Amino acid sequence: MSSGKLTKSSYDKKIAGVCGGLAEYFDLDPTLVRVGYVILSIFSAAFPGLLVYIILAIIMPDA
Repeated sequence: MSSGKLTKSSYDKKIAGVCGGLAEYFDLDPTLVRVGYVILSIFSAAFPGLLVYIILAIIMPDA
């Protein structure tokens, strides 16, 4: 795990940088985080996953 703050990624950003920021924080491949997010969203009926992403995009500070 990274010793820094959890922030949105400015380097590996596709939509809002949330998955990229989580990947940087946990030192994971951003693609794996995105695939995991999509799978989790599909199995949770998509709405909760989308809601969590929007909330994180709002509350996570920029890098």
